[in-house]
Amino acid sequence: MIKYKTSEEVEVIRQNCLLVGDTIAEVAKLIKPGVTTLQLDTAAEQFIRSKGGIPSFKNYRGFPFASCISVNDAVVHGFPTNNVLKEGDVISVDIGVFKNGYHGDSAYTFAIGNISDEVKQLMKTTKESLYKGIEKAVAGNRVGDIAFAVQEYTERKHRYGVVRELVGHGVGQDLHEDPQVPNYGKRGSGPKLNEGAVIAIEPMINMGKKNVVNDKDGWTVRTRDGKPSAHYEHTVCVKKDKADILSSFTSTEAAEKANENLCSDYY
Repeated sequence: MIKYKTSEEVEVIRQNCLLVGDTIAEVAKLIKPGVTTLQLDTAAEQFIRSKGGIPSFKNYRGFPFASCISVNDAVVHGFPTNNVLKEGDVISVDIGVFKNGYHGDSAYTFAIGNISDEVKQLMKTTKESLYKGIEKAVAGNRVGDIAFAVQEYTERKHRYGVVRELVGHGVGQDLHEDPQVPNYGKRGSGPKLNEGAVIAIEPMINMGKKNVVNDKDGWTVRTRDGKPSAHYEHTVCVKKDKADILSSFTSTEAAEKANENLCSDYY
């Protein structure tokens, strides 16, 4: 059952989503060859707590970290580790914040240094597909309209693999609420969306095939063919004519452009 939000609740979620964006920006400032993803996770948690928030992911169903940091063929739910980042790595940073009774959620993908045109195209297309989905998050549409828009752009137009096992979701007092929001599906199918629905739309797109496997850590999801994956996520509120994007990439993109170690010429 979809839990519709009041305007006051939406504003609390917005503030938490903006804190998520600022946290990802702080992480972006630190990404460079030689840094470990565990160091990035520590910095994210410290920043969230310094702003009075609680990392949504930490201890969620046993997940032991404040952030999911997924490198190269890791699609999502990557464990931060002591492995160092290197030139050419693709890094998805997914973070949630809980504050004042509600969650915020967002994700962004970065790349270190010189990357191939093929990887740039994957990142660009995945990011663009997020907004294709958001365009359909309006009152009267159905979840399938969002799903179809993402799949049409990434899989049918660009021939990428759309992960089936992982989906977007409602956001509110719980980190994951109804409805589930897949990145594939049929137009006109699924739950109907009305004003006040708050959902996280998050394309998870593979350069190769759609198939994924789980790591032995029980969390990290990887592409079966070992090819890289990209992941971008916004939390949005469904409105009558146009979705209200509650999260923001503004500070994240500014940090990305300011960090000489990161590639930012893909969009």
